[in-house]
Amino acid sequence: MDTPFFPALRPKLAACRRSATRQVRRASLAELEHYLQGIFPAHLLSQEDEGLNSRERIFTVLLTFEGFLWQILKPKTSCREVVRQVQALFRLKNLGSVDEDTGAYCQARQRLPKERLERILAATAATADHRAGAGGQIDGRPVKAVDGSSTQMADTPENQERYPRLAKQKPGCGFPVLKMLVLFSLNSGSVLNAITGSLHKHDLRLLQELQHDLKAGDVLLGDRAYGEYTTLATWPQRGVDVVARVHAMRKVDFRKARRFAKNDGLFVWTKNPQQQSSILSAEQWAALPEQITVRIVRFTATIRGRRNRRITLVTSLLDPVHYPATEIAALYARHWRLELCLRDLKTTMGMEQLRCLSPEMAEKELWMYFIGHNLIRCIMAEAINRFEAELERLSFKGTVDAHRQYSAAMAQARSQKMRNLLWEDLLLNLVRDRVPHRPGRYEPRAVKGRPKPFALLNKPRRQYKEVCHRSKYSKSRPRNFRALD
Repeated sequence: MDTPFFPALRPKLAACRRSATRQVRRASLAELEHYLQGIFPAHLLSQEDEGLNSRERIFTVLLTFEGFLWQILKPKTSCREVVRQVQALFRLKNLGSVDEDTGAYCQARQRLPKERLERILAATAATADHRAGAGGQIDGRPVKAVDGSSTQMADTPENQERYPRLAKQKPGCGFPVLKMLVLFSLNSGSVLNAITGSLHKHDLRLLQELQHDLKAGDVLLGDRAYGEYTTLATWPQRGVDVVARVHAMRKVDFRKARRFAKNDGLFVWTKNPQQQSSILSAEQWAALPEQITVRIVRFTATIRGRRNRRITLVTSLLDPVHYPATEIAALYARHWRLELCLRDLKTTMGMEQLRCLSPEMAEKELWMYFIGHNLIRCIMAEAINRFEAELERLSFKGTVDAHRQYSAAMAQARSQKMRNLLWEDLLLNLVRDRVPHRPGRYEPRAVKGRPKPFALLNKPRRQYKEVCHRSKYSKSRPRNFRALD
């Protein structure tokens, strides 16, 4: 299998005999230690001693994980293509034949334990942070950014039941939407953990489920949704400080503040007993303090060629000596860079549309996207650590493309010395091919290509009646297409 991350396992993947299968399990990640440096423990992909995943199969846990990962890193790769590669490997090594049906591989993906994927995700995030150094900190404290997003799922009854579509859409139209709250590491940009839910679940409610991933001493970085009373009163009690934009409904008047400097001062917020939060229960709301002291910092973001933008931040970091206002502003500026990680996941890696047909498999697919993202981040972190470059200047898409080509060359190398040279050359080229520094670059969200003049599917497919010569009638053409003419 020509996988972008596991080229050294090509001659040993998917053995049908018991001895060959054990050889694959023994190989595990040992042969990849040189250029993957043990990103996660090998035992996470080993067979179970008894129970599920204990039988000797063609698609072992290791092979299934690698096939799944290859589909993630190479968008629009079908399960049939994975099976065809396994068939080619079996024929190449004279190990027998493999059934051409994709059922065995799909069942192996269903048997892949999600808890192992969660442990692999945590291990890859820890490795990326270790390689990146200690850049994403403030006063020696790790900073973790939280951001919400959503992705579409396959239109099946099971997905619709757990993740319903928008309420305004007609029955049979649209797709189920999976909402997720992702916790990033500001140091390496890796995904630490994520919580999934439906569109009807608020971000603050999902944040409560991440309390085990936020430890005492961490700093939580968020947007406007987290700059409100309940977040700033709850998390500092657990030892987690918060930096966020002030909520849109909160008015700030610095004449009422105890100022440290211009646009920097302390405010006292009072709990409104008549407006209980819908996020917390009655007991949790009663346990909150009646007043809290917060610090508000306001600065102006200057963007060349555009109007200046005034940004107001609220934080529980009250000490102006250990946490200067300039560092808090710079901390939030890096939060904008982390939003590009979601773009890397959804646009570059193709996570905008999940293809699995059941909610359980769709969640596994989502976690495989996070693992693939973290593996790329590990390579980028090693490159900046080796050659002292800036992480923000490295291209995520360029790293994916470069490693795919170099891994194929490593698989053909005949000596360990040549593999070492190829790996060093890969890291060096990643640093050389940096993203240009273009402050104030204006990129409007607009597309030049026109949509095809097809009618919109506004009914269930079985009830839809196609109009002959529909492209000739303006009423059958999409409204956005008519507007572009």
